[in-house]
Amino acid sequence: MQVNSPNFKANVTHALADARLQKALDFTRPSFAGRRSAAVANLPEFEQLRDIGRDIKNHTLANLDFYLETWAANVERAGGQVHWCSTADEARAAVLKICLDAGARTVTKGKSMISEELGINEHLEKHGIAPVETDLGEYILQIRNEGPSHIIAPAFHLNREDWEESFRKVHTDLPADRVFHERRDILTEARTRLREKFLAADVGITGANFLIAETGSSVIVTNEGNGDLTQTLPKVHIALASIEKVVPTLEDATSLLRLLARSATGQDFSVYTTFSTGGRRPGDLDGPEEYHVVLIDNGRSNMLGTEFQEMLRCIRCAACMNHCPVYFTVGGHSYGWVYPGPMGSVLTPSLIGIDQAGHLPNASTFCGKCESVCPVKIPLPKLMRHWREREFERHLSPQGMRSNLAIWAWFAKRPQLYRLATFLAASLLGWLGRKTGRLASLPFAEGWTEGRDLPTPEGDTFFARYAKAQREGKI
Repeated sequence: MQVNSPNFKANVTHALADARLQKALDFTRPSFAGRRSAAVANLPEFEQLRDIGRDIKNHTLANLDFYLETWAANVERAGGQVHWCSTADEARAAVLKICLDAGARTVTKGKSMISEELGINEHLEKHGIAPVETDLGEYILQIRNEGPSHIIAPAFHLNREDWEESFRKVHTDLPADRVFHERRDILTEARTRLREKFLAADVGITGANFLIAETGSSVIVTNEGNGDLTQTLPKVHIALASIEKVVPTLEDATSLLRLLARSATGQDFSVYTTFSTGGRRPGDLDGPEEYHVVLIDNGRSNMLGTEFQEMLRCIRCAACMNHCPVYFTVGGHSYGWVYPGPMGSVLTPSLIGIDQAGHLPNASTFCGKCESVCPVKIPLPKLMRHWREREFERHLSPQGMRSNLAIWAWFAKRPQLYRLATFLAASLLGWLGRKTGRLASLPFAEGWTEGRDLPTPEGDTFFARYAKAQREGKI
């Protein structure tokens, strides 16, 4: 997936003016948060479970080499093969070689954000292999030639009319005057079209929500069942996974699964939770003849031992973006790469560099909602602040911002002068807006007043009110 993060501001301007996108965002916004809230309310031990999930991930990351080696040994013991890949290029080459060795012409794929990160589809197409997305959301994006805008609901930025328009444009062998009475009709048409692809595929590619060191298993969760068909019908199954997906035991995996679905979709568990351990064994009725796991680093090991290691706890539930006011104003495509929202604002700079993704850590109100709903308690605002510091240290932030911060810092280090300056500024702004209580334009604040009026200060400064409350014994 091509990086477009440096154009974040232009992307945002386009998103705000896109009526169809805004309609989809308005329709979807309440559902994610509401379902999660209901699911959490029905599980009294949820907060305790968050602590358990955080501790499992912290322990695993502190001993990552041991658990990866244990997992790989158990994969091979079960008849599978592990392909260790440091870079995206190595991972793409490994996937291509497996497909070529299998003589594959068609590859079915389950939804996988790591495959988007690696650009697997484009790489296979260049070598004459046709990848077919089987997740309903990813399928519509593939025929529209778009990337995902959300990590668990990749096409949630589309409205029903977008689906119908795309299906009529691509499925030209079907009657042009067919009627889509309800969403089920869209699902039925996609299912009919994909059924033949499942049966024709030589290789199936899935992601992995977790890798279990104790058994050498990979775990995927889906609500459509397409993941099961993708990994059991073809003769070769490839699981793509990044190194932080490993957990020590089955018990650890089930603890995290209890957090995952509730945080993501408000379900107790996803409809399908599938464990894969090696290929088909004698006596098995189905399953692949070969089981491969392509294990990807692609910059993640560089996060270990740094202030960004906590980001590797992420279990890709999307709770942070589902509660983010910025994300639900500008949509996922504005972030310009695979991972949007608060988690993307931390992970993307880690993987592609702060020089490419410097706008993202600044795209936050710092309301803290993302951290409060994260199932493994990742301190996302703190990590975004770390990236802002890195951006400032490397002189990547705009000069105007740096100059203004330097002026503010000079005043902030001189409390009496700071309070006098804020008092004078508040008084002046109050006088300028004395008739209406707002300012339609103001020098140095054009970024605000171009789109809205600036409310004028009312009364004393915060410091003055605080001091008065202390004198009166109210604090």
